[in-house]
Amino acid sequence: MSAGGGTRPADPRGGGAGPVSARRISVRLRLTLVYGSLFFAAGVILVLVNYFFVERVISQTVLTAKPGTMFRSDGPAIPIPLDADAVRAVAVTKETYRENVMTSMFRWSLAAVVIVGCVGLVIGWIVARRALAPLHTMTETARRLSESTLHRRIALDGPHDELRELADTFDSMLGRLDRAFDSQRRFVANASHELRTPLAIDRALLQVSMTDPELPRPVRRVGAELLESNTRQQRLIEGLLLLAQSERELTDRRPVDLAELAGSALTSVPEAVADLRPARVEGDPVLLERMIGNLLDNAVKYNDERGLVVLRTGRDRRGSVVTVENTGRVVPGGRADDLFEPFRRLDRDRTGSAAGAGLGLSIVRAIAQAHRGSAEARPRPDGGLQVTVRLPSAP
Repeated sequence: MSAGGGTRPADPRGGGAGPVSARRISVRLRLTLVYGSLFFAAGVILVLVNYFFVERVISQTVLTAKPGTMFRSDGPAIPIPLDADAVRAVAVTKETYRENVMTSMFRWSLAAVVIVGCVGLVIGWIVARRALAPLHTMTETARRLSESTLHRRIALDGPHDELRELADTFDSMLGRLDRAFDSQRRFVANASHELRTPLAIDRALLQVSMTDPELPRPVRRVGAELLESNTRQQRLIEGLLLLAQSERELTDRRPVDLAELAGSALTSVPEAVADLRPARVEGDPVLLERMIGNLLDNAVKYNDERGLVVLRTGRDRRGSVVTVENTGRVVPGGRADDLFEPFRRLDRDRTGSAAGAGLGLSIVRAIAQAHRGSAEARPRPDGGLQVTVRLPSAP
């Protein structure tokens, strides 16, 4: 299976391979931290301002004295003579009083800041949840969207603010996408009829005309070439229509065993070596059987004289697996994934040959992605290709 075609690389969200990114802090948590930090900052500033003014008030109003002076205590005016020892006692009492007041105020203020900050974190968590609720609604709606559910809308209620404007813009975009997909479905249905019918008529006319025993040999040769060209065109059109159908979202999923489908597909390739183990998935049995059939067809078309074709089914930690490998030409490592592109072949022939239309692996990957799976190709060291399709296992 050293040639074929394919679609876009697998989406990392849809099961394709990709680096695992580190867990990022959510917007809600960041907003909560911002709100809590603001509460803490405001509380610390309030404590510092309060500390400054209380210290000044105490320094200005608490009793002060000098040696040889007289002063009045509270109550009636009573002159009290002060000596040096009394002045020292007053100074010590004043300092002790100031330290006790300021220390107690600082401790209780810090405790109040911590309590208010924790309350601010809780309030910030709740406020952030309410503020981000419209965004969560839009995210869930976008996550549930598919080609068959584009009729859904966010229809966000509330004031006409920035979030409401974003939701209305998203709804407008969904409307345009819905109309575009509906137009595409109609085009595929019409093309299926308009393209197949003329080719079928041309083929019938050619076959009838070729039955004339008096037909000259050169004309017969031209007729045979026309029939071969007609066959290639039919194969190309059927492949394109199947590719368009495969890229659509599946609306009907049923439990099916890939091993059973592989057994049915093997009837057309009796020379293949099979190792079929249970691999249950949920999907469209017709498309899945066509996917396995395309893998086997490519393995036979692009084989060499060794003629090895191996088909395996089974399960691993990441899901159910179908693997087909064959012998053939040596495929450069950097070219393997290019074979999934439509009309892409190893020898860069894009004109359509008897070997096929270049859509085999394109259809394989499209069907895999429609089933939320992935398809990847890996060259074999001695020539040929190993193609692995991995799909989510059925519960």
